[in-house]
Amino acid sequence: MNRVFSLIGLITLLMFSSFAQTSSSPKQSGASDKPAVAVADNATLDLAKATLAAHGGDKLKQMKSLVMKGSADMNAFGQALPGAFSMAISGEKYYFEIVSLQPLKQIYDGRQTYSSIQGFSLPPITSLGFPLLTKVGDVGYPVSAVGDQKKKLKGFRITTPEGFYTDFFVDEKTGQMKGYESSYDVGGRLVTTSVEVDEFQTVDGIVVPKKYSQRFDLGQMTAYANFKAKEILVNSTVEDDAFAMPK
Repeated sequence: MNRVFSLIGLITLLMFSSFAQTSSSPKQSGASDKPAVAVADNATLDLAKATLAAHGGDKLKQMKSLVMKGSADMNAFGQALPGAFSMAISGEKYYFEIVSLQPLKQIYDGRQTYSSIQGFSLPPITSLGFPLLTKVGDVGYPVSAVGDQKKKLKGFRITTPEGFYTDFFVDEKTGQMKGYESSYDVGGRLVTTSVEVDEFQTVDGIVVPKKYSQRFDLGQMTAYANFKAKEILVNSTVEDDAFAMPK
């Protein structure tokens, strides 16, 4: 059970922590073996650019810091567990904390990473989920076509230089991200996750997921989590001591 909720916390961290412009954290192996198309057709690339614009465009790409606090309610093995999360990002530095049955705190101070739960290795924090929208148009991050035929959703895939990918699905009415799917290896365990966004909040011109549900397929089991941010701050000052390594 502890490993399940540790994974949930780490995966949640990946959704937001990579708004930093660069990261010097070590690259990880174990990316998905799914091949990516090297070059997108014009319509797919236009869709990706329009989605980036719908979430803030250059303001999103240039965001310096993000602070979020809210609830994190989880369900695994048929057991519902209420919880809370808080996080802050400033440049390359971040911290993330989730309080539930198994508390988790993760910190990156720009040089080293600390986790209160041992035995986990993160994929690159810039490599998965919503933050990959900041990479649309960047060299080394090809965009390729993807879609959900069952749900009739338009979408696109972004693949990182390491081979990690995220498939984004777009709401045709708003042009915003409706959800995403991704698969990757964490500590030898294949994790497949999908997200459905229920609500966004616009802060200083940047459209951030505020309320969303996330499904985690962990091979032998499936876990669910519902997140709702109650406070979102963009480009606020975050003091360095927030990222201090525990003694």
